[in-house]
Amino acid sequence: MTDGAVPDSLIPYDEIVQEALRAVVGRVLGEVERGGGLPGEHHFYITFKTQAPGVDIPLHLTQRFPDEMTIVIQNRFWDLKVEPDAFEVGLSFNQVPAKLHVPFAAVTGFVDPAVNFALQFQAQSEDGEAEPGEPENDTPVATSEDGSNVVSVDFTRKK
Repeated sequence: MTDGAVPDSLIPYDEIVQEALRAVVGRVLGEVERGGGLPGEHHFYITFKTQAPGVDIPLHLTQRFPDEMTIVIQNRFWDLKVEPDAFEVGLSFNQVPAKLHVPFAAVTGFVDPAVNFALQFQAQSEDGEAEPGEPENDTPVATSEDGSNVVSVDFTRKK
């Protein structure tokens, strides 16, 4: 080791760290599931690879997002179920309800903007990394009821 080069590790540290950080996402979603909803102002942007093994989303979403998509878990979600290696959630896309099943191994990003917390993961596919996109599921709708500056925002949560 006189040339200063770092030897290759026989221990897959990168994989171990990625797996541990994905477990953070699972624990957070599990807390939301057990608590029956998001506490305070917390909400999540979750980016995942749509073609990753085990991802189960409607065909129209796979066609629209052939590589990666970002969803929002805020107030318009239902039936959140967290498993040891994946989560399921109901979301609405253009007023059409959809059920998504996403393995944690497919997740490439997790952000909670309420507390400025973010995790980025290495994609586990061979086709390169894509930048996270804008969230695609229906977000709260802002409407002005009387033309004034008062805006009513629909944050209802479907059951």
